Amino acid sequence: MADWKLEFDHLSKRYGDVQALRDASFDVRAGELFGFVGSNGAGKTTAMRIALGVLAADSGEVRWGGAPINLETRRHIGYMPEERGLYPKMKVGEQLVYLARLHGLSTTAAQREVEAWTERLGVAARRDDEVQKLSLGNQQRVQLAAALVHNPSILVLDEPFSGLDPVAVDVMSKVLLEKAAEGIPVVFSSHQLDLVERLCHRVGIIRSGQMVAVGTVDELRAGATVRLVVDAPRAGADWADALPGVTLCGWEGSKVVLELDHGADDQLVLQTALATGPVREFTRRQPSLTELFRNVVTENDEEEAAA
Repeated sequence: MADWKLEFDHLSKRYGDVQALRDASFDVRAGELFGFVGSNGAGKTTAMRIALGVLAADSGEVRWGGAPINLETRRHIGYMPEERGLYPKMKVGEQLVYLARLHGLSTTAAQREVEAWTERLGVAARRDDEVQKLSLGNQQRVQLAAALVHNPSILVLDEPFSGLDPVAVDVMSKVLLEKAAEGIPVVFSSHQLDLVERLCHRVGIIRSGQMVAVGTVDELRAGATVRLVVDAPRAGADWADALPGVTLCGWEGSKVVLELDHGADDQLVLQTALATGPVREFTRRQPSLTELFRNVVTENDEEEAAA
C-alpha cells in the first residue's frame, strides 16, 4: 500500500440551488500531508463527507489504491469532523473503546489503543469523565483520539487544530507528521494557513466548489508577483515611482515594500536605490500561503466578473 493514494475525482454536488462542488479533483499521496484550504462554504467539508460516505456525490468518485471507496475501505479511515461527533454524556474511555470496536478491534486491543492515545494526547486523566465536562480543547484531543484509535490507513481531518492551545497544536502536528511518515495519506482542512504552510507537503485551494490551485507552496509561489523590501534611508518617498513595472505597496518604518511586474528589472531598482545613498537591505520577500490564497481567490473573482 506504500504507493496508494486517495483520489477525489471530478466530484460534483448540489444542494438545491447551491452548487457545493464543481468537478473538483485532487489527490493525497501515500505519506503526504495535504492541506485543504478555502473560505467557509467553499466545499471542503462536502468533499470530505463524500469520502466518508456520509454524502453521495452527484457525479465523480473517491478512490483509494485505484478502487472506489466502499464500506470496507471506510473502516480503515480515521475521520475527524469539524463539528464534534462525540456522545456528550458518555465517558471518554468507554466511548473510545466503543468506537474502536466499531472499526473491528477486539475489546483488549481497543483498550490498549485507548490507553496509548489518551496518554499521548494528554487526556489520560480524563478517561472516566463525561465528554461534556471537558474543555473544548480537550474535547478536540479526544476527537483526534477517536480518529486514531483504530490504527487507520487514511486520515481525513476537518479543522483538527480549531480551538487548540499552542501546546496542543504542537502535539497534534507531531502526530500528523508521524502518521505521514508511516506512509499514511493525511488530508486536513484548516483556516490557520501559517500552520498549513509549515506542515504540509502540498496544498489544494478550493473556491466556490472548484479547485483553483494545487501544488507545493513553492509551486504556488512560482507564478506570484515578486516583492522587494528595500531600506535606503536617504531616499525620498517617491524614489521608485518612475521605475517601469514597479508599484509601491507600502512602508515598514524606513523600509519600502515594492511589487514588481513580471519582467521588471530588480537590478534597476537596486541601482536606483544606491544612487540615493547607502542601501541597508535589499531582499526578495516570498509571499506567504495567506497572501497566495488571497491572490488566487481574488484572481478567480476577477475572472468570473469578466466572464
